[in-house]
Amino acid sequence: MAKRQDRRKRKKRKWPWILLIVVLVVAGAGTAYGYSIWHNVKSTVDDQLHEPVSGIDTKVTKRKVTDQEPINLLLLGVDERKGDKGRSDTMVVMTLDPAEDQMQLVSIPRDTRTTIVGHGTVDKINHSYAFGDSEMSVDTAENFLDIDLDYYVRMNMEGLDQLVDAVDGITVMNERAFSQNGHSFDTGELQLNGEEALAYVRKRKGDPEGDLGRNGRQRQVIEGIIKKGANFKVVNKIGSIMDVLGQNMTTNMTFSDMKDLATNYRSARKDISDYQMAGEGTRIDDRYYQIMSDEEIAKVHDMITKFGS
Repeated sequence: MAKRQDRRKRKKRKWPWILLIVVLVVAGAGTAYGYSIWHNVKSTVDDQLHEPVSGIDTKVTKRKVTDQEPINLLLLGVDERKGDKGRSDTMVVMTLDPAEDQMQLVSIPRDTRTTIVGHGTVDKINHSYAFGDSEMSVDTAENFLDIDLDYYVRMNMEGLDQLVDAVDGITVMNERAFSQNGHSFDTGELQLNGEEALAYVRKRKGDPEGDLGRNGRQRQVIEGIIKKGANFKVVNKIGSIMDVLGQNMTTNMTFSDMKDLATNYRSARKDISDYQMAGEGTRIDDRYYQIMSDEEIAKVHDMITKFGS
């Protein structure tokens, strides 16, 4: 499979679904109050959240959105704390296909060993953010899977609890009972507030599936927020949602881009599928890595590039 690590220029310098829901709600408000919210959302997106990357061809993306073709978004969940830039502990490629009303989430384990584009090293894929920025993460993910990304969204996981609370909690289906950070999670359907959701996605040690189990729970929370945010009763929560996003999220999408996605891709959330990349765990120079086979990489490449075709 051809690699493209030399194609991008470098430029120095959690998550799109809830913003799309916000835009949909505002678009349906149709009142002066709705317009006030609309203006607030636009200002927050364009002035606080927007951070372009040079590696994504926006002209190609805009054409794809206009023609309602499948598009790919990179979701980066960064565990960024005070005094620590953090690493992208969550890396998900989300593909939206409006023609078939479907969405696909592909998780890349954080310990996946690959070339870090722009850094000249082979390391864990989540180090691409720690070594560089969102641009390096975008370039590295594109090179690893030989795909084109249209948008990225970086979300500080420290703001996840606030986001869940802003939509009045979420529902998940838990398959394995466990405890984390003072919270106990039984099996079955669970109603989670923000603090509980943050503990739910952080469980890793003691999980027999390790990162695979944690990534699965992170995808559950993504889907939970999508479903809860789709409820038009959330209109009264938009101010709180935007405050949280303004402090914890960046994206190369402008408000205009989000409006276009809200118009052309709103049906993609009706059918959500997910996949977790699986490799072989090994230690190299006393560091743990996930080694993805050429077959697994080719499989995921086809899943993404042929989604909806």
